[in-house]
Amino acid sequence: MTAQEWLREACAALENAGIVDADSDAWLIFSHVTGMSRMMYTLERDRCLSEEETGCLAEMLEKRKQHIPVQQLTKEAWFMGYPFAVDENVLIPRMDTEILVEAVLTRLGRIPEKKAGERRILDMCTGSGCILLSLLKEAKGLLGTGADISDKALRVARENAARLGYEVQLIRSDLWENIEDTYEVIVSNPPYIVTKVIPTLDAEVRDHEPVLALDGGEDGLDFYRRIIADAHRFLVPGGLLAFEIGYDQGQALTELLNHAGYKDIEILKDLAGLDRVALGWKADEQQEE
Repeated sequence: MTAQEWLREACAALENAGIVDADSDAWLIFSHVTGMSRMMYTLERDRCLSEEETGCLAEMLEKRKQHIPVQQLTKEAWFMGYPFAVDENVLIPRMDTEILVEAVLTRLGRIPEKKAGERRILDMCTGSGCILLSLLKEAKGLLGTGADISDKALRVARENAARLGYEVQLIRSDLWENIEDTYEVIVSNPPYIVTKVIPTLDAEVRDHEPVLALDGGEDGLDFYRRIIADAHRFLVPGGLLAFEIGYDQGQALTELLNHAGYKDIEILKDLAGLDRVALGWKADEQQEE
């Protein structure tokens, strides 16, 4: 079978299995196994695949037809232009989360510094570490700490830190349980799906991503309440608290942050016009008095 023939048949097979992005997923599987770039494929589309390649391709294609996410098959997902290792123990990085990273980056000038050119950032519920590590890649003078309750997720985050060449502190912690330092920025993409909604999610998410990273409780706000309740103890005066939020949680987060005394609260929308990011600033010392 040639490369072109395999891709044609794989696309049809994935479409028949109800895979929405059949073309792109077939290409990702093909490129991962063969090592071909788009340019190489253009030149070698009539190359016959080896027996080893066809066997590996068939195995991965069958798993994708069972709605196992393609990123879990290739063990890699791209986020903010960087490749991150992923597996079944972490959420797959999504483009919507890039809005949170960009929101923090554009506000760094307002964020106080521990000393000249240095700011400490805590990523609560860090998962793969994609938020924390992308911030470190995109901005100078950030010192990173990631916290997660899952040892398996922290192993993935460590792999990604090594991949991108950063030394970060990674702490196993049930939210604030083992956090001791203070930070100029606290960022989090916590679980925020309403419990009863989880069974209705797409099979890729419902059956293959960690429920621990999805389930936000009866109204989806459990983790926001717990984080906001104690964040002031770990955030310096004038520091930024930043969340990814669900598509309809903007008003609730505004109320939670306002009740906790945060100022200049913002709710940012995604490209579809839905709530995606909540920002709040801790009052400075004079205002707190």
